[in-house]
Amino acid sequence: MMKTSVIGFPRIGKLRELKFATEKYFRSEISQGELLKTAKELRKAHWLMQKSAGIDWIPSGDFSFYDQMLDMCMLFNVIPSEYQALGLDALDTYFAMARGYQGKDGDVKALAMKKWMNTNYHYLVPEFSDETEIRLVGTAPFDMYQEAKADQIETKPVLIGAFTFLKLAKYRGKKGPQDFLLAIAKAYGDILERFHEQGVQWVQFDEPILVTDLSAADVWLFVTLYQKILAQKGSVQVLLQTYFGDVRDVYSEIIKLDFDGIGLDFLEGKQNMALLKQQGFPKEKVLFAGLINGKNIWRCNYKKVLEQLKGLRQYVDSIVLGTSCSLLHVPYTLENEEKLQADIRLYFSFAKEKLKELAELKQLASLADPSQERAWIENEKIFATLANSRDAKVQAQVAALTESDFVRPVLRATRKQIQQEKLQLPLLPTTTIGSFPQTQAVKKNRTKYRKGEITKEMYDQEVYRLIADCIRLQEEIGLDVLVHGEYERNDMVEFFGENLAGYIFTEKAWVQSYGTRCVKPPIIFGDVKRIRPITVSYSKYAQSLTDQPVKGMLTGPVTILNWSFSREDISQKEMAFQIALAIRDEVADLVAAGLKVIQIDEAALKEKLPIRKEDWYRDYLDWAILAFRLCHAHTPPDIQIHTHMCYSEFEAIIQDIDKMDADVISFEASRSKLEILDGLVKEHFQTAVGPGVYDIHSPRVPSTEEMVQTLENMLEKLPAKQLWVNPDCGLKTRGISETTTALKNLVTAAQTVRSALK
Repeated sequence: MMKTSVIGFPRIGKLRELKFATEKYFRSEISQGELLKTAKELRKAHWLMQKSAGIDWIPSGDFSFYDQMLDMCMLFNVIPSEYQALGLDALDTYFAMARGYQGKDGDVKALAMKKWMNTNYHYLVPEFSDETEIRLVGTAPFDMYQEAKADQIETKPVLIGAFTFLKLAKYRGKKGPQDFLLAIAKAYGDILERFHEQGVQWVQFDEPILVTDLSAADVWLFVTLYQKILAQKGSVQVLLQTYFGDVRDVYSEIIKLDFDGIGLDFLEGKQNMALLKQQGFPKEKVLFAGLINGKNIWRCNYKKVLEQLKGLRQYVDSIVLGTSCSLLHVPYTLENEEKLQADIRLYFSFAKEKLKELAELKQLASLADPSQERAWIENEKIFATLANSRDAKVQAQVAALTESDFVRPVLRATRKQIQQEKLQLPLLPTTTIGSFPQTQAVKKNRTKYRKGEITKEMYDQEVYRLIADCIRLQEEIGLDVLVHGEYERNDMVEFFGENLAGYIFTEKAWVQSYGTRCVKPPIIFGDVKRIRPITVSYSKYAQSLTDQPVKGMLTGPVTILNWSFSREDISQKEMAFQIALAIRDEVADLVAAGLKVIQIDEAALKEKLPIRKEDWYRDYLDWAILAFRLCHAHTPPDIQIHTHMCYSEFEAIIQDIDKMDADVISFEASRSKLEILDGLVKEHFQTAVGPGVYDIHSPRVPSTEEMVQTLENMLEKLPAKQLWVNPDCGLKTRGISETTTALKNLVTAAQTVRSALK
């Protein structure tokens, strides 16, 4: 009978138990021992769940307190000296690297954070210096394997592979990846030797970087690494696991190396099937076929999967059915969703439900004629009745779009002069990205409204009070362009989705974004259109309280799409244009309400950029940039359009970002040490920019002097007339006190540098 495998399972827990325990530890409300106990209980629950579902290859080591790349740093002693100097124990050093540290033992920033390939998950970027000594110092993978073994569960330990670890790291000295080849190969070899001693049967090395565009030097590094590592595997069978794409640049080398299993993604991996057909698959190896979507929440089509398996059997003797990637990227279980209608619920499958799908497919795949089985029949009914809501008017609007709908007729340089005459902003204008701290009062107000304990009018009265306080605070701090604080919205995507037709919402379908930060993506179920004005009343009220410009705060169409679980029956382009038309209506209403500055956030623009460069334009950028322009092309030239982008490596698409034709763009940049500035200079970037001067994902508050130095560094690359001063991102996750102090320091720093320029 066919066997099944899971690449990774959500670690946050059914009800975000890990998040809450970790945050309690940060607040010193529980001990380290209590946190470790919670983690152990979660791991056991996840293993037992997979065992009871009949999964044959259950992962261990997919658990992490914060991030698996950070786990590898601790495992291999890749700990920059400034963190070692803090003198903290291992776990607190780990969290200092993740969040930064400010205390009696020292003051250090967190490691840089970047998006994990084409997902909304963020990883911590390892930092190598010329003095880094790679060696196996940690025990976590071995401890977790033994934990599971004690409960009579055989697992396959999972680790980020050596090649991906080296390629995604940052190098602070003269040495590069190749200079650490021997040391890291030995460290991974030492891991295999330890696993051999423990009696481990299989170990999984995740190498998602193999699906990216690789150079000949990259292929050499990969091959050389694994020739050395696999020479030390002993009795341990090694699975090379890839996901998010195909391995066209290295497949011929992979099949020659001494891997016992090769994991390929047959959903996003466009060419993986062709590679099997053209080059074959070694009889002695096991193919771990990724056919269950690990990134979306729709039920899988059993007929389609079994047809794919039938096709694979023509070229492969031994196949294990698995997920396309880790289930980290989908919610934990549908069992938490008590309000979803039954006729809608049956279309969805979260992490736990995907285990059932694997189990049923495992059984069906063993039958000569599975079509008479109950699981097959019920699955067929789902796809026979699937009818997402279509709206003829929305479809007609999209079809009627012309070139003029995407072009702002007045050039940016001219708009800049018009806007400055109207806004009268100083040099180095200061602002924030949008949200202010979501205090207990904010959350309590929202909870009471959702539970029906207060009316909409009572809810809005409290929101207006919070907005008034926020405007007063910003005026006291001295910011130049204000925001209303976003107290009416729980999430920058879900809030908009609640006011758009075509969306469905969950109660507890949380997905980890980074560390303890979880998001609850809404689901696009039908054609999208605006039901009612979304932000207008709140923004209009905020502007009425002050003579300073207040930004209308909107989420852009590409981000709304990318941070939703999207449909699979129409194109991404069509969905993006539908959402853009809805946002265009909102922009028009904000202009009519008197707003002079409007920010349309595209935090996730690069997130779904195809991994292969040849697909960037045909499959994404050509329509993604247009979707953003569709939102603002009809605005008058005196309206200043801002946008914001989150952690990503933007250097390769800077020219495309400029083509979004915004007037101002802010980037998250502080953790990456402002590396994007060189790219802006090289590409002659025309849009005004606000690279973040401090990291809001850390509780650490930078001093005025530190921000002055940051701004002076920026001015070495960019002219003062092009530069805005702002934090990295929204402030919703921070506390009032630290936010106030940080923003006062920011304003003082801007004023200090501004004075020096006069």
